[in-house]
Amino acid sequence: MHRILAAALHLAVALLARLPWSVLHAMADLLASRALRGDSREARVARRNLELAYPDLLHGERTALQRDVLQTTMRQTVETFRLWTQPHACNLALIEEQIGGPLLDEAIAAGRGVIVVAPHYGNWELLNQWLASRTALAILYAPPESPVADVFLQRVRAAQGDAQRVTQVRAQAAGVRKLVKWLRDGGVAGILPDQQPKQGDGEFAPFFGQPALTMSLLSRLASRTGAAVLVAFCERIGDGRDGPRFALHVERAPEEVSDPDVMRSIAALNRAIEHVARRDPAQYQWTYKRFSLQPDGSNPYWPDCY
Repeated sequence: MHRILAAALHLAVALLARLPWSVLHAMADLLASRALRGDSREARVARRNLELAYPDLLHGERTALQRDVLQTTMRQTVETFRLWTQPHACNLALIEEQIGGPLLDEAIAAGRGVIVVAPHYGNWELLNQWLASRTALAILYAPPESPVADVFLQRVRAAQGDAQRVTQVRAQAAGVRKLVKWLRDGGVAGILPDQQPKQGDGEFAPFFGQPALTMSLLSRLASRTGAAVLVAFCERIGDGRDGPRFALHVERAPEEVSDPDVMRSIAALNRAIEHVARRDPAQYQWTYKRFSLQPDGSNPYWPDCY
């Protein structure tokens, strides 16, 4: 039954994604406008995050940035529907520039495994497809609560000719062991590093000047396997009649990310993510409750953002 429902969901998303880019973007902008006017949960979370991360902004500047965040978030959502259901070759044509791509090739050729740190910035689903077009790829992910959504993600993230090149690994004990072997065998793994882990699975480190519970898994993987660590992201650089345009960036992560000292490692990891997010704050996922777990037990989102 789950597969049937996931197939129906895929069909609905595919039909929506067939609309012209201009229509999809107009729909996204309308949704963003309504979210702002109605002060939706996403709008409130974005506002609180921007208050925490950019305390020196004037009220008008923060309001304008909140509007840009919501518009970009909605556009990224409808664009992802299209990326999930259209030929990957067409999707990859949206990447107009590639900066640092040879770094990935060099790291793969070294044969000691590669960890690709992929912040929630720009369009990370397009980044996944670009990586899969160049190498076999393992993606670490937290499975959604809905079994239907899980089956749907399995389908759309390993579609078409890349199916044999994408392995989705659950962020659970068995999955982590699989990822360690994958990296030791010289494989490439993609990790979204800026999701808040469960308590006990991370440590607090500064992020935009705020304590943020940060995954320690990436640190352990890097130090245990000796894998190279790169930072990669697909940054929006414009929009046109033929769709959004992106620049693909690959950079070396700070050496401290691989430090056996977990605290040094996660602090360096957060600095690297923050460096990317500050390029264009509107492209970062500020609609996510990144700081809801605090060392003193407080929650800066409660009760306004629930």
